[in-house]
Amino acid sequence: MATSIDYPAVEDILRDYLDQNSLRKTPERFNILRAIYGKKGHFDAEALYLELKKQDLKVSRATVYNTLDILVDCSLVSKQYFGDSITKYEKSYGYRQHDHLVCTTCGRILEFCDPRIERIKTMVEEVYNFRIDSHALNFYGECNDPVCAGKEQPSKPELSAE
Repeated sequence: MATSIDYPAVEDILRDYLDQNSLRKTPERFNILRAIYGKKGHFDAEALYLELKKQDLKVSRATVYNTLDILVDCSLVSKQYFGDSITKYEKSYGYRQHDHLVCTTCGRILEFCDPRIERIKTMVEEVYNFRIDSHALNFYGECNDPVCAGKEQPSKPELSAE
């Protein structure tokens, strides 16, 4: 799904956003940005905070949450809701629009991209005279992974001692 990330461009977007909104350019904000762009997949704010603490980076939970809000506002990170009570995030610079398959048993999230969805979006814009800026499509179900965490594993037949 991803292209190679031009990290200096990502930093420039954040720097410009901070300047335009008269916000401070703190090392903590850029450390959080680097940590996010070094990750794969989706993450929640608490996991990011704990990861930063393990790296001995001096950040508070409030700084992580506030920085995530800033990164969402400047389109460097997107916020996702997958039916549980935890907000998930993912980096968004250089990533195509994509959709998700969410396993309701183990919580695994798979990303997919189907060009037919883009055609549907275009048709909806035309029919309803509406400009769509973004969309989120999530399918919920159970993955077919035989070792899906949380899925009941078939019990092995007991051997009788006859």
